[in-house]
Amino acid sequence: MNIKDLPCGINPPPLVFSHFPTLQQAVIWRNWEIIPVEKLALVLKTEKAEILELAEGMGLPVPPKVDSIWIEKSYITIIRSNWHLLPYEQLLQVLDWTPEYMAHILKEEDFLWHKLGHLKPNTTPVYYRPLTDDEKEKTLILKRTFLENFPDIYLKKREKPFAFARKFGKTKDSLLLKGNFNFIYSYSASYGDFLLHPELDPFPENLLKQYSSMGIKGIWFQVILYLLYPIDGAKEFSEGYETRIKNLKKLVEKAKKYGIDVYLYLNEPRGMSDKFYLKHPEWKGIETEDKGIFTNCTTRSKSPLKWLENASHHVFKKIPDIAGAFLISMSENATHCHSRWKGDHCDYCKKRSLPEIIAEIVKAVERGIHRASPRAKVIVWNWGWSSDWEHDVLELLPKKTYLMCVSEKGKVINIGGIKGEIGDYSISQVGPSKRIAKLWAHAKKLGLRTVAKVQLNNSWECPAVPYMPVSYLVKEHLDKLQKNSIDGIMLSWTLGGYPGGNLELLTGTPEEIALKKFGEKAAPLVCNAWKKFSNAFREFPFHVKVLYFAPMAYGSQNLLYPKKTGYKASMIGFPYDDLETWRAIYPELIFEKQFQNLTEHWHEGLKILEDARKRMPAKSLDDFTDLKNVAIAAYCHLRSTYLQIRFIRLRDKGLKEGLLQILNEEIKLAKIMHDIVMRDSRIGFEASNHYFYTLNDLREKVLNCEYLKLYL
Repeated sequence: MNIKDLPCGINPPPLVFSHFPTLQQAVIWRNWEIIPVEKLALVLKTEKAEILELAEGMGLPVPPKVDSIWIEKSYITIIRSNWHLLPYEQLLQVLDWTPEYMAHILKEEDFLWHKLGHLKPNTTPVYYRPLTDDEKEKTLILKRTFLENFPDIYLKKREKPFAFARKFGKTKDSLLLKGNFNFIYSYSASYGDFLLHPELDPFPENLLKQYSSMGIKGIWFQVILYLLYPIDGAKEFSEGYETRIKNLKKLVEKAKKYGIDVYLYLNEPRGMSDKFYLKHPEWKGIETEDKGIFTNCTTRSKSPLKWLENASHHVFKKIPDIAGAFLISMSENATHCHSRWKGDHCDYCKKRSLPEIIAEIVKAVERGIHRASPRAKVIVWNWGWSSDWEHDVLELLPKKTYLMCVSEKGKVINIGGIKGEIGDYSISQVGPSKRIAKLWAHAKKLGLRTVAKVQLNNSWECPAVPYMPVSYLVKEHLDKLQKNSIDGIMLSWTLGGYPGGNLELLTGTPEEIALKKFGEKAAPLVCNAWKKFSNAFREFPFHVKVLYFAPMAYGSQNLLYPKKTGYKASMIGFPYDDLETWRAIYPELIFEKQFQNLTEHWHEGLKILEDARKRMPAKSLDDFTDLKNVAIAAYCHLRSTYLQIRFIRLRDKGLKEGLLQILNEEIKLAKIMHDIVMRDSRIGFEASNHYFYTLNDLREKVLNCEYLKLYL
C-alpha cells in the first residue's frame, strides 16, 4: 500500500494556528515530551540541536522528559494533535507506522476516520528553517506569555500519564452487585488491537483484582471475526489470526483467575474493502459513505451467514470459557446492506424486512456459539433499531438469547422548553423509558431474558472525567431499574469503567457512602453537594448531536478562532467552532442558557464541597481530593462549553464587547485544568479516544486566548 492510497476525503486547507510564529514551532510544541527529540529532528529534517533551540526559545523544558507510553497507548491523541499540521508521510514517521497500519487504524479503531471528520487536511510538509527576526520577536512574546501564565510548572510534581493504572487494587470492602450477571469495559484498555499486541495489557492484574473485590463479574471488548477466523480464499486479510486466538485465550484465563468472565462485542459480518470483493464478489453489497468500503449482502448469497456461523463456532470452540457475546446489528460499522440505513440501494435486500435480516444474522451467530458452548450467553442489543419494527425482531429471535437495551433510550424530554427524545446514553436524563420497559416486557413474554445497558460513571455528556459526581441521578436510575426485574446489567460502554465513583451506588445509598468516606460531620454537606450537581446536570441540553459534536469532551482544549473556520464538527473528534452542528434542535440562545444555568448551579455545589472539607477527619482527605478533582474538572469542561458557545455567538454578530471577559475566563479554566491534570492522570482519558488533551494542549489554549486578546 502506498501513502497516496490513504483516505483524504475532501482534503481542505488546514487550520491556521496564528498563536505560533511558525508551523515548525507548532509541531514541536504539540509533540514535546511525547515524541523523542531525535524523531522530531528526523521528521523536520534537521539536527537535534536545532529542535532543542526552538523548544527552549518557546519556554519548553530542555531536555524533555519523553514518555514512550504516548506512542504505545495514546496514539490517537498524537494523530489528532498533528492532523492539521503534518501530511501523512510525516505523521507516519512520527508514529513509526506503515501506510497499511494507518489504514487499518483509521478503519477499525472505533470509527477513527469518522472522528477525524472523513477528511485529511491538505497539509504540506513541515521542515526546519531558521527563524526570521520578526519570528524571533514573536517567539519571545510567546515565551514570556507562557512563563507568565505558568511560572512554576517545572517545579511542580506531575503524575505521569496512565499512572492511574498502577493505583488499582483490592477495595477495602467486598461488594456484591445486584443482577444475575454484569460486565464492564476495562477502564485502562485501549480500543485497539491488543490481541495482536498483548504488551498493551488491556486489563492488568491489579485492575482485575479491584473489579473482582467490587463484585464486577465480567469484562467486555470488541473482536473482529475475520481477524480471528479467515474467510476462505482471503486469508491475507486475517494476518495474525492465530496469534490473536492465542492471546484471547490467555486473557480469558487471566480474568478467570479473579472470577471475572469475558464477553465479546460482535458487529458482524464486517464490511470490507474493494480488494476483498474481487475474491468474493458474491459477498459484495453496497458502497458506504467511506469510499472503497462495502457492506456484505446476506440476501444474494448465504456465504456470509455460513462463514459467520463457522467463525462464531470456531472462536468459542477454541476458547470455551468465553462467557458470551453481545451483538449490534444496526448503526456502528458497515455490516449487512441495511446496517447504515441504505438497504434500498441493494437490489436484493431492498425487498426484505429489517427484522428478517437482523434475525438471520443473530441466528447464525447463536447457532455457531451454542454448538461450541451451550452455556454461553448470546445477547442481542437493540442499538439502532427503530421503534416501528423492534417488537417484530423479538418475535424472530432464538429463545436462548437475551435482549439488551439502553435503559433511557426513547425517553421523552423537555429541556429549556424544547421537546426531544433520548437517543443515546444519558446520565442527566434518568431511565428506564416507557419504550424500553415495554420492550423488556414483550421479551419476557416471549421467554427471552433481559439486560439493561447503563452508564453509571460518565457518558458522552462529559466523558473526560472518570465519573460524574451526580449520585442522586444515578441512584434514581438504579432504583427504577430494580422494578423492571432485569436479568443482567452492562455497566458501561468504552467510557465509564472506572473502578469506583458511582459504581459504589450499586450497593449503597449516597448517604451511606458519604458517611463512610467523609465522616459524620461532613457527610450531610457532601450529600448536599451531590444533590446540587445532580439537579444542575438535569439542565444539560440533551440531543445525540450535542453529545457527539459539541466540545464537552475537550473543554478548554478546544481553541477559539477570530473568524469562522468553515470546518464541520466531527464525532468526538474535532468540535472546531461549528455551533450550528453543536446545538442540534436547540436555538442558539437556549443552548447557551442551558449550559450557563448548568454551570452556575454546579458552581454552588463546589462551594458546598469546600465547606464540607473543613469538617472532615484527616483520613478522608484522599477521598475528598478524588471527589474535588472530578467535580472541578467536570465544571471546567461544561463551563468552557458555555463560554465557547457565547464567544462564537458574539464573534459572528461582530459584537466585541464581552469577548475579553470570555477570553480571561477561558484562560482561568485552562490553568485550573492544567493543575488538575498535573496531579490526576485520570482526567482527560477515555479508553476509545485515549487522552482528549495533553498538558501542552492546555498551555496552548492560554497562548491562543492571549493572542486573540491582542486583536480585540
